[in-house]
Amino acid sequence: MFTGIDEVDWASLRHAYGSAEDVPGLLRALASPDAAEREVALDGMYGSVHHKGNVYDSTLACVPFLFALASRAEVRERGAIVELLVSIGAESAGPSAQAAVRAGAEAFVPLADDPCPGVRRAAAAALVRFLDEPARVLELLHRRITVERDEQVLPALTAALGLFVRRHPADAAGAVELLAAQSRPPHPPGMRLAALGQLALGAPERLPADLVPTAVRLLRERSERRATDLDRREPDTLVGRIRRLRPSDEEGSYLLRTLHRALDDRVADRIALLVGQLGSPDAMDRCNAVRMSAGLFREWRADFGAPVSLIGGQLGCQEDQLRDAAVSVLAELFELAAPAADELHALVIARPDLWVRTWERGRPALGGPLKALARSGDPRAVPVLAQLLAGPAAPAGLGFEVVRLGPAAAPLAPALRHRLGRLPLDSPEAAELAAPLLAALTALKDPAAVPEVLRLLRGAPDGLGAREALVGQAVRALDALGTAARAAAPVLRGLLGTRHAALAAGALWAAEGDAGAVLPALLRELTHGRSRSARTAAEQLGRLGPAAREALPALRGLAGSGRVWERTAAAQAWWRIDGDPDPVLPVLRAAWAENPYARGAIAECLAELGPAGAPLRDLLTAELAAARRHTVRPGGYGSHDIARDERLLANCRTALASQ
Repeated sequence: MFTGIDEVDWASLRHAYGSAEDVPGLLRALASPDAAEREVALDGMYGSVHHKGNVYDSTLACVPFLFALASRAEVRERGAIVELLVSIGAESAGPSAQAAVRAGAEAFVPLADDPCPGVRRAAAAALVRFLDEPARVLELLHRRITVERDEQVLPALTAALGLFVRRHPADAAGAVELLAAQSRPPHPPGMRLAALGQLALGAPERLPADLVPTAVRLLRERSERRATDLDRREPDTLVGRIRRLRPSDEEGSYLLRTLHRALDDRVADRIALLVGQLGSPDAMDRCNAVRMSAGLFREWRADFGAPVSLIGGQLGCQEDQLRDAAVSVLAELFELAAPAADELHALVIARPDLWVRTWERGRPALGGPLKALARSGDPRAVPVLAQLLAGPAAPAGLGFEVVRLGPAAAPLAPALRHRLGRLPLDSPEAAELAAPLLAALTALKDPAAVPEVLRLLRGAPDGLGAREALVGQAVRALDALGTAARAAAPVLRGLLGTRHAALAAGALWAAEGDAGAVLPALLRELTHGRSRSARTAAEQLGRLGPAAREALPALRGLAGSGRVWERTAAAQAWWRIDGDPDPVLPVLRAAWAENPYARGAIAECLAELGPAGAPLRDLLTAELAAARRHTVRPGGYGSHDIARDERLLANCRTALASQ
């Protein structure tokens, strides 16, 4: 197995953490009779030699020895070694790694018939990926699938057939026929589901017309069979019953993930599939459905009321994993979680222990059910948030969730002010603690908060850096208060010579309405400030309207150059000052196409333009007609992008109505 291993100059090779001189030890440990030693060695291979899918010169040097290990029957964990080889040779690893694994691909042929199910399972995909004879590969898969009886290997063979169809379309007819046969009786429901998923990915024309009802029926039949098997295997003890209830069905999750991936933009079908899954009597099926729903909600626009309502129905179950999965998904949806608000409120009232989530390290955070309820905009969250604010230590970030409640959160203002007034300004965490409180008070536009905000501006010591971090947040809060913040004018004037000049000028304008007092600072920031300062200055100049006419030459220049955010802000200010939309609309159209994240601000501007924005009506109607969320990108994205996208859609509707 290790012939020649000591002849390799491992010390001169590298892996993720430097010299690869430890690699021979890892390779030898993969053949150890001790299970713990083998596990540590495999972790080491993935942790350093093939760290995060990367391939190093030491990774390539390992390939011949990994093949030797995989081919020796006495070596345990050979299935894991084959999986490692497949991962090393993946397309994303680069041509050198692919060539290294492909050179030894003949070794996968006997492994496809290996006595060990784990080896056979891993070898199925390896044959398709690395053996360069499509006809031979299909023959091997066909022969293996006709004799295979292991229920862990059969899905891998089905997946390999689907991969073959996608990689070798010219030779795919035989594989498609095999998949079509597997999708029909008398094959068991799990195999039929797997075959349907692969057909959906590679040969959708062979799918049945009633795909979704068929998939839901097969899913339930599979669950019934699995429940019978579990009842047969597990003893009638407390532990046995817990195991039977635990939603941990990786194969079912994979089958459904494949179907959802294949259906892709057939959103109505995917919603119907989710609804069917969520109505299953099996907790595992429902848990898989909840987890699957998150990607659908993040990527697509549709009426999700039915699945969201059914996800809300999972909140009353006794299974922690299912309930927690439902809460996690609902917390990402913000206002879209409204159909589940009653169930969220019921859970919040029934389980005060879930109001706060305590971490091993760090400050306590707002618990998922209460966070989801507040983010949905439901005012029933207010009394519970008030109780937490009255306690000794409010959860971190609570104020950010208050923002979502709008005017209904007004009763929380005194408690928020009180907490802001108690912040120790000499703490290095002062800015982090103040941010959510200031965000909430800014959203509520609470005029009584002015003294506490001024305390932050005046009292934070420069030495800790807290003042610099706090100033921007505090000035934004004063800006939102308008003339109610007139008492802060002297402090704001003092900031006109700092890096916060543009923000301070905007707040001073809101407090006093004196254009002459703020124009010099804004013009300076517009023409000589950094990129972000120029953008902020343009935004503030737009608020001044015609009083800022002397800024028009600089704004025109910025609208024709600079980054997209600067151009957009300058164009908006140009129109607000000059009132002529014609030179501004081309800038907005170009920015809309260049950066989807700018569309929300542009749609707001078009709503202000009213009929004058009609030449860009096509952008608004196209956005509202688009099925995919505007910020979607490979790999998914965070929950706030759902809220951003829904806000864009609302702005588009408002802008269209104004025209």
